[in-house]
Amino acid sequence: MQRETEFRGYAKDPDRPGPPAVVRTSLPGTSLSPADARQFVRTALADWSELGVPAAAGLTDRVADDAVLLVSELVTNAVVHAGTAVELLCRLDEAGPGEDTDTLVIEVSDHHPSRAVRGEQPPPPGGTPEYGRGLRLVATLSESWGITYRTGTKTVWARLSAEGARLPAEAWLPTEGARLPAEGARSGHDGESSASEQAQAQALQRGPRTAEILAPLPRPVTHDTEWVNRGALSFLAEASDLLAGQFDEDLVAALAGQLLVPRLADWCAVWLDDASEGPARAAPGAPGARLARVWHTCEHRVEELRRVLEKDPPQLPDTAGSGACPVPWPGDGPAGESSGTALAYRLTAGGRALGTLVIGRTGLLRFPDEVTGLVEDFSRRVALAVSTARRYQRQANISQILQRGLLPSKVAQIPGVQSGLVYEPRDKGGPGGDFYDVFQAGAGRWCFALGDVQGKGPEAAVVIGLARPWLRLLAREGYQVAEVLDRLNQLLLDDATEAADAAAAVVAVAGGQGVPADGATARFLSLLYGELVPYEGGVRCTIACAGHPLPLLLSPEGEVRAAATPQMLLGVVDDETYTSESFDLRTGDTLLCVTDGVTERRSGRLQFDDGDGLARALAECAGLDAGVVAERIRRLVHEFSERPPDDDMALLVLRAE
Repeated sequence: MQRETEFRGYAKDPDRPGPPAVVRTSLPGTSLSPADARQFVRTALADWSELGVPAAAGLTDRVADDAVLLVSELVTNAVVHAGTAVELLCRLDEAGPGEDTDTLVIEVSDHHPSRAVRGEQPPPPGGTPEYGRGLRLVATLSESWGITYRTGTKTVWARLSAEGARLPAEAWLPTEGARLPAEGARSGHDGESSASEQAQAQALQRGPRTAEILAPLPRPVTHDTEWVNRGALSFLAEASDLLAGQFDEDLVAALAGQLLVPRLADWCAVWLDDASEGPARAAPGAPGARLARVWHTCEHRVEELRRVLEKDPPQLPDTAGSGACPVPWPGDGPAGESSGTALAYRLTAGGRALGTLVIGRTGLLRFPDEVTGLVEDFSRRVALAVSTARRYQRQANISQILQRGLLPSKVAQIPGVQSGLVYEPRDKGGPGGDFYDVFQAGAGRWCFALGDVQGKGPEAAVVIGLARPWLRLLAREGYQVAEVLDRLNQLLLDDATEAADAAAAVVAVAGGQGVPADGATARFLSLLYGELVPYEGGVRCTIACAGHPLPLLLSPEGEVRAAATPQMLLGVVDDETYTSESFDLRTGDTLLCVTDGVTERRSGRLQFDDGDGLARALAECAGLDAGVVAERIRRLVHEFSERPPDDDMALLVLRAE
């Protein structure tokens, strides 16, 4: 890394009056890794100390850790997720007139601010602030922050207070009355305790700020309990906010490590039981328990620590609850960490053990009570987040299985016909209201269907579960296109009546309680259904459209026309009689069938099909293969608006070869 350092306003005599001094170190735009960014920050701070920059004396380990965490998150978001080049700048501003402390300023400049993050989620509803995990951490760690936009550049800046800069020299020494380490603890020559051990003992006795207690000694020992009284609540609030939105238990474990290390521990490990292995066996080393995450202040020691913990996991007594349980230091410890204190917490939610959280701190005689209580509260939040993630994952698995059951496993290949298909449910984790099918109905006959059910979720799944199997059954029994719609319409009406009768019976048994506000749920279905019979030189197509966007027929010359007439939705009117119409698909003719997720795609007040927009888009696809046509229409629909689609989308393209 080629660093650039600039000084301004520093005199040889630090007590000489003058304007505030500035020192800055920058790293020009490059695709650096998060590890490089962390190394750059620590190197810059060390360089300032070696160069004798006066304000650098106030950069405590806590400030350095916060700066490293802040830079790591921002660079990860920009480089890893968005794939952009960034410029990194660290600046140390000496306190000016009327200011109490020097400040460390971090700037991360993104030179491709318009590039979308890979796997970007849909934006939240209007008016809902959502900055992402990286910026929420910036807001939490810094005393002030902001975003500056310039041409081709977006800069996130954060200002951290160098709070240790004004501590008197006496604060570095133990005061009279400090409790010495217990007998047998590490000591200096002739049995006399070292100054660092005395300072540590005093910290344990007096209960100063938690971050001060846990930092490597020697450290300034203050009597400030503000962090315990107020900062701990902020920490738990931030942790709850970050954990609550996660639906992956492994990501919950990873966040737990990042939140605890280095704030409250040098390292931590999270074991989770395998939910599919029956009864919970959450103790480390028990069957079904897996080491989900290991985190360390030094990332180079993570794998070493993981090997030690996997080989010799801590053993907890059966009586261990959710409180802190002392456990032996793991083996000989990672390189350079031969001793320390480790605590284990059972992760329990709803009376079920879900895993174990273990934290450790090098060179500490014992964790202060403030820390053990704080981590116990934190572990409860981790357990709740793991439980929530598992419930969500179970529901997502059920929805995916249901989705697979509602859609065909494959699309039938029709002789002499190319097919192109796009299916995009709005809710990626659950069943949508759109469905499709292409199947062989008998010798020389193939059928296709594209439908849209009123509503979403389970209610839509019920209707699709009725309609698709009945379509196949009626078609294979030899019923014509119009007859299939007649019978399917009656089936939906009968089923809705039975469902209403069953609901009324339940309400009667309950004494009139629980009557739905909107009455019985109607089961309406829009359907485009057709039959294809290939013959030499073309394909005979018979089609019927029940309350569905009309199919469009494209000729090789680029002419587009509607290929059916509109009719009533299915499941609305009893004894409705449907009709069908037939035409020939000649070589090069293309039939486009879509759901209203295509035609009603919105951009402000406009819809995609306003002014025959879909027909114009299809006309430009003359001569293209079916798969290319499907992909082009899909792309045009997405590009029509900057917002993600708000409805399911399905389209089927059939082209005669």
